[in-house]
Amino acid sequence: MRRFLPLALLALLAIAPAPAQAQNAGMPQPLGDRGQPDAAELEMRALLRGEPIAGRISIPDAQAAKLIQPEGQQWRAFHNRTLAWIGGVAVLGMAALLGLFFALKGRIRIGGGWSGRRMQRFNLLERANHWMVASTFIILGLSGLNLTFGRHLLLPLVGPEAFTAISLAGKFAHNYLAFPFTLGLVVMLLLWVRDNIPNRLDLDWVKAGGGFVGGQHPKAGRFNAGQKLVFWITVLGGGLVAVSGYVLIFPFTVADVAGQQVAHMVHSLLAVLMVAAMLAHIYIGSLGMEGAFQAMGSGEVDYNWAKEHHGLWVEQELAKARQSTAPTGAKAAGAD
Repeated sequence: MRRFLPLALLALLAIAPAPAQAQNAGMPQPLGDRGQPDAAELEMRALLRGEPIAGRISIPDAQAAKLIQPEGQQWRAFHNRTLAWIGGVAVLGMAALLGLFFALKGRIRIGGGWSGRRMQRFNLLERANHWMVASTFIILGLSGLNLTFGRHLLLPLVGPEAFTAISLAGKFAHNYLAFPFTLGLVVMLLLWVRDNIPNRLDLDWVKAGGGFVGGQHPKAGRFNAGQKLVFWITVLGGGLVAVSGYVLIFPFTVADVAGQQVAHMVHSLLAVLMVAAMLAHIYIGSLGMEGAFQAMGSGEVDYNWAKEHHGLWVEQELAKARQSTAPTGAKAAGAD
């Protein structure tokens, strides 16, 4: 009996590790056959560290090898949440403020009534360029807002087929109308920059609330402080929107993936803020102020309207008219 006891103990020791080995055989192994991390393990570790994951390619475009870029999650969060909140608050907030102002103040009337005398305010070139910028901006703005809010607001109303057609048409319009919009900005800058330089009169205009509060209309030149603000928002803001938009239209020409994401953030954020600002401009030029639309409609405005809102400009125009009609060689009073 004592002879067989050592043999029994050896047999038990040989059999005991077998269940543990069988249990481990069914578990996934994090390491490869040679005891090193395999490709899947390396990619998982890189993803957890926030590093890009790339594959192997045989084409010259190195960008195609990038499979996962963690920074894209930050961009997606901006587009889906941050931009939607900022855009919604800016656009809907401005619309609500304008509606409240109209309910409390109503339409601003010409204080002296229509005089029947008209003055030319903008020539044909100025009006044509203004409407080119305005019409392209409206289409660009609507198609851009569709990219941000369309899936949540428009898709449930019109269905997937109509939404696809609208979005596709908006995409082409957004890309191609960027060129006439940019051209219009350049022409606008050349035509009006001289009359939109800020001066001391603008401070007086701001202090008086532009005539919207209290009813006193401060003197202003061809453009008042509010119009100058709209001009610079359009030229500078629109210029940045255009440049960042071209970076997106021609991807990876001047920027990598991170640069593309920054360009999109700048483009979309400035665009929604410009839409909000232009709502106020459209309101004043149409429903909000009597006699204002004629300036860009026919190019001529009523004399009383011009005198109330741009008194200094009226004085300058009348002085030019007197000089142009004065007889040749005539001397001004007291010029001896």
